[in-house]
Amino acid sequence: MSTEQHEERRRKVETLRERGIDPYPVGFEQTAEAGDLHARFGDLAPETSTGETVSVAGRLMGKRDLGKLSFGVLQDRSGRIQLFADKGTLGDELAAFVDLDLGDLLGVTGEVITTKKGELSVRVHEFSLLAKSLWPLPEKWHGLADVETRYRQRYLDLIANEEARRVFGVRAGVLRGLRRAFEDRGYVEVETPVLQNQAGGALATPFLTHHNALDIDMYLRIALELHLKRLIIGGIDKVFEIGRVFRNEGVSPQHNPEFTMLESYEAYADYDDIMALVEETVAGVATDVVGSTTVEYRGRPIDLAPPWKRAPFMELINEATGREWDPDMAVDDARAVAAELGVDVEVGGTGKVLEELFERFVEPDLWDPTFVIDFPKEISPFARDHRSKPGLVERFEGFLAGIEFCNAFTELNDPEEQLRRFEVQAQARAQGDEEAHVTDLDFVEAMEYGMPPTGGLGIGVDRLAMLLADVATVREVILFPHMRPGD
Repeated sequence: MSTEQHEERRRKVETLRERGIDPYPVGFEQTAEAGDLHARFGDLAPETSTGETVSVAGRLMGKRDLGKLSFGVLQDRSGRIQLFADKGTLGDELAAFVDLDLGDLLGVTGEVITTKKGELSVRVHEFSLLAKSLWPLPEKWHGLADVETRYRQRYLDLIANEEARRVFGVRAGVLRGLRRAFEDRGYVEVETPVLQNQAGGALATPFLTHHNALDIDMYLRIALELHLKRLIIGGIDKVFEIGRVFRNEGVSPQHNPEFTMLESYEAYADYDDIMALVEETVAGVATDVVGSTTVEYRGRPIDLAPPWKRAPFMELINEATGREWDPDMAVDDARAVAAELGVDVEVGGTGKVLEELFERFVEPDLWDPTFVIDFPKEISPFARDHRSKPGLVERFEGFLAGIEFCNAFTELNDPEEQLRRFEVQAQARAQGDEEAHVTDLDFVEAMEYGMPPTGGLGIGVDRLAMLLADVATVREVILFPHMRPGD
């Protein structure tokens, strides 16, 4: 950015102060927004004077000076409105209007009119500078294209790019719709600890920190699950939380180490009930946010209307690889066959091998809404054994456009079996699987007081927002994604 322009704008600030004008005043009484004006007066004939005076406020995004006449473009949260400043109305103050810079924040009072060309405008009767912009807007405000700058300086992205504002409007709508859907079904929203003695509820690598007052190491949570289940045990039969989760893992189009999850638990429900909950909720959120259950992602349509396809995990792997797999087959045999298919798995058991094969050969092709059901027990330490399929558990993952956006179980509620599952995870951890679950004896003790049959769900809010906003990466729907420090 131009340091010369920066210095020139600083001199303007000094001049204003010398004249007794505060370049950063307090407040402004706004009576209308650009979007409201277009809705009310959008069909006026050219050269119409409405006689209605309004006060608008926003950022100056464009300006054309034509001697005794100056046009401006004012942008607020609802859109843009033209400013019509003329010598006959403003007198000597027109010079001060002309001296404004792009990016300045203004308060303007004037009459709603249309110009000779029919452009809806506010004829400026008076104006005030609400905040001086010391830096010029990027690329003459026509757009900020550099991705790194957009992420590092999201405020510039939001100022310059209408698309960025649209995307984060979609995200806000997704959060609003999810919250309303669960509240309407009688769920209670709660908040649980971000700092935890043990990082549990998922198979992931945590961030470690230190609690100075207690002089103990603690972890940023990797899931919301185990505290919410304690609340189920305590008698809150329908509970949910929307919260930030932290996993010390890689960055990719579908992963940011800090992300937003919705987790819910419902007593006396199973994974069939939760499948119905998910497809109804997602279809409802899509209708609220984009106006239809049919959405477009990356140029292809997706019909979100229930019911969604149910597809067994093992059948999908068998079809995709052309081999017959069994979750109980010897791990060495499973690794050998996987290696023949170009998938090398060095840690974990047969379930881990199957998971890697699924991610490689099945997941990318799950375009239409699909619930993949009945996963191997080894990779599902909190899910209940399947009622009729040995070696599998009652778990599903939901997929849209080849992207997994939710994970759910008929929850395991047998404390002795839960302890055995923890012991198996401990063995995997000892053999080098750093993401294997730690043993949480406090949670087992809570289960020993009696946990009702429960259906549990986790939705990746960022991924769902990414899909409904039709953007290619979660970084587009996270206001401030993680990045290395700039120079």
